[in-house]
Amino acid sequence: MSDTNNPGSTPESTAMRNMAQGNQWEDLRKKARQLENEIDLKLVSFSKLGTSFSTITANGFDSSDTSPLLSASNSEHMFHTMAMEIEQLLNKLSDVNDRMADYAGSVSVASPSAALLHTLQRHRDILQDYTHEFHKTKANIEACREREELLGSVQREIDSYKSSSGLNRRTDLYLKENEHIRNSERIADETISVAMATKENLSSQKSTLKKISTSMNTMANRFPVLNSLIQRINLRKRRDSLILGGVIAVCLVLLLWYAFR
Repeated sequence: MSDTNNPGSTPESTAMRNMAQGNQWEDLRKKARQLENEIDLKLVSFSKLGTSFSTITANGFDSSDTSPLLSASNSEHMFHTMAMEIEQLLNKLSDVNDRMADYAGSVSVASPSAALLHTLQRHRDILQDYTHEFHKTKANIEACREREELLGSVQREIDSYKSSSGLNRRTDLYLKENEHIRNSERIADETISVAMATKENLSSQKSTLKKISTSMNTMANRFPVLNSLIQRINLRKRRDSLILGGVIAVCLVLLLWYAFR
C-alpha cells in the first residue's frame, strides 16, 4: 500500500523512508559496481592464465617431446583457486542484482523510474556477460588440459615403447651373444670328442700292429728256414735297388755328356 492510504503516516516519516530506500539503492549499486570491478580484474587474470596454458601446450609439445604439458601443480592449483573465486563473486553479484530487482519491485516503490530500470538491466547484462566470459575461458582452459592429458598419455606410451624397445634390443644382443658362446662350447666339445676318438683308434691300431709284429717275430723264430728266406729276399731287393740306381746314374751321366758336348 502507498503512503497516502496509510493513516498513521506523516510527511516526515514518508520522506525518511524514501531517503532510507534511496540510500539502500545506492548501497546496492556501489556493492554491484565493486563486485563488477573485482570480477573484471579476476577475469583478466583468468584469461591470461588460459592464454599461458595454450602457449605452454603449443610450445611444450613442439619444443620437447618429453616435457610435461600443463602438469605443474601450481598451475592446477591456480586454475582451481581462481575459478572458485570468480564463481563466488558471480554468485554475490547475482545476489546483489536480485536484491536490486526486489527493491525495484517493492511496494514502497510504486512506479520505478526508467533510469532505475535501465540501471538494473545494465547490471544484469554485465552479470550475464561476465558469466558467459567466465564459462568460455574455463571451457577453453579445460579443453587445453584435456588435450595435454591426451598428448601426455600418448607421449608416455611412446617413451615407454622406446625404452622397452631399447631394452628388448639389448636383451636380443645378450641372447645372441649367449647363443654364440654356447655354439663355441659345443664345437669345442665335438673337437675334443673327435680327438679322443682318433687317439683311441691310433692306440687300437698300434696294438694291432704290435700284435702282428710279435706274431711275425714268433713265426720267424719258430721257422728258421722261413727267416733265412726272408733275409735272402731282403738282400735281393737291396741288390736290385743298387743295380737300378747304377743304371739311372749312368743314364744321367750320358745325358749330361751329350747335353754339354
